[in-house]
Amino acid sequence: MDPLIAATVALGTVVGTKVLEKTGEKVGDAVWDKGAQFLDSLKLVSPDTVRAIEQAPEQPLNYGKAVLEIESVAKANSEIARRMEELAAAGKANHHPKFDEVIEEIEAALNSQRSQVETFTNIIKDSEKIPIQQTMSGNQTQHNTF
Repeated sequence: MDPLIAATVALGTVVGTKVLEKTGEKVGDAVWDKGAQFLDSLKLVSPDTVRAIEQAPEQPLNYGKAVLEIESVAKANSEIARRMEELAAAGKANHHPKFDEVIEEIEAALNSQRSQVETFTNIIKDSEKIPIQQTMSGNQTQHNTF
């Protein structure tokens, strides 16, 4: 996983959910400003992702989906990519332990998804090794009499 994307999702989640504000903890204004700018830009191209981030305290965020969506959007949109980099830089300059906690949650979720995908892939590969018996049946004619 790209560390920049993980940091951005973590910071976006913390800013979007206002989790630190609710507990009275302070984080630099730059993080709040850059987080708000990032989420505003992201909302224009991926409103569902921003909505999911903002609802994270009440509804668990699917980090895997959020990371993939943000990564995809950032590749296609230089404005989002720039906002992402600015937010990550602000988070690095104004580090808070909550950021690490959310990044760990993201990594755990992604590792779990990778594990599930690998298991599914292995099942598919194993099933390809199973010989399939082919039977040929000739033309069959059925005569029904009444």
